[in-house]
Amino acid sequence: MNFRPLIALTVVLAFAGCESLSDATTTVRDKITAREAPQVRNFAAAPRATYDAVRASATDMGYRFIRGGAAQGELEAISGVGRGETPGSARQISMKVTLHPSLDGASTDVSIRLTEILEADSSNRAGQATETPLRDTPQYDVFFRRVGNVLGVPPTEKR
Repeated sequence: MNFRPLIALTVVLAFAGCESLSDATTTVRDKITAREAPQVRNFAAAPRATYDAVRASATDMGYRFIRGGAAQGELEAISGVGRGETPGSARQISMKVTLHPSLDGASTDVSIRLTEILEADSSNRAGQATETPLRDTPQYDVFFRRVGNVLGVPPTEKR
């Protein structure tokens, strides 16, 4: 019996499946990237003034400064620990802000990413939390509005 046609058919089918697998991987990767994409707004203000407004707004919203600075163009902050939805669980929100000045230094792009940190049973399994990017939360709008109020200029949506 001649097995060559059978082997050739198997090889062709195997390579045909690789392309569809690659397409599926790309689709999943695109969905994850979109889910973790930061919210971005532009403010007609200098980078240093914008950083100061970002830090003041984060503090007003109840976030505690962790690290960053105007020279680095970034700020990381975290909310206080709150109760989760189930008894014994804990919840926090992490804020990561990046500032990018325009070429002329007259405006600044502010991108923010909020991540929810949930610890299912903080009394028995301390340190085993899960992080989930927050997408549809009004905290983004509140943050940008506060930054704009401190600067005295409204944010413009970055496209």
